[in-house]
Amino acid sequence: MKELVNTGMVEIYNHQFLWDNRSVQRVYDAFVDIWGTEKLWCTIDRANLNMPIRPGFEYKGFIHWDYDPETKPQNVQGVIALADQMDENMGGFQCIPELYRNYDTWKLTQPADRDYFKPDVSSFEKVKVKLEAGDLLIFNSLEPHGIRPNNSKDKVRIAQYISMMPAEEDNETLRQWRINSWQHRIAPEGYAFPGDPRKWEQTKYKTAELTELGKKLLGLEKW
Repeated sequence: MKELVNTGMVEIYNHQFLWDNRSVQRVYDAFVDIWGTEKLWCTIDRANLNMPIRPGFEYKGFIHWDYDPETKPQNVQGVIALADQMDENMGGFQCIPELYRNYDTWKLTQPADRDYFKPDVSSFEKVKVKLEAGDLLIFNSLEPHGIRPNNSKDKVRIAQYISMMPAEEDNETLRQWRINSWQHRIAPEGYAFPGDPRKWEQTKYKTAELTELGKKLLGLEKW
């Protein structure tokens, strides 16, 4: 995703601190309330360190969908603030609630060859969601969202992407991939994930120790 360039994505997925946050009971309970089941797996996702814009590293921020909204994904995404993000100028999460509410009528005005992942939002107001350290933001995947440019002088947006979904315990291939990713600190790969080209997780960090809840959220132990 070219829109992610210079927005501070940190290619770290299985560090101890990330698993500690995923295993917090209140975080888990929030997703239990959403999905209506206790049998959940957490996503193996990364972190964001959004520094103030510097010459040569400019970016304008962006709005996108991670899923084609036409497929009506039944999914939620989440991000936890690891530092205060109350300053309007310091970047962080932004979204367009109006487009989420009016998508079905908005799409009738759009060209047939439009990018189904990057909407034309020139007529919409981008809303920054202010978060304090420790706040967990959960949003529907149909909500167009992105990262706001950090125009502050010295404030840094620090966050971790955390979400959960119903466990797929019958999918043994996926379960083993997840276990291998945790055990050997192997990053996901794909359109949105360049992986860990420096191999820092494999060379610098040990395999994270999991709580009893963490083992089930990974799939190491079944519910």
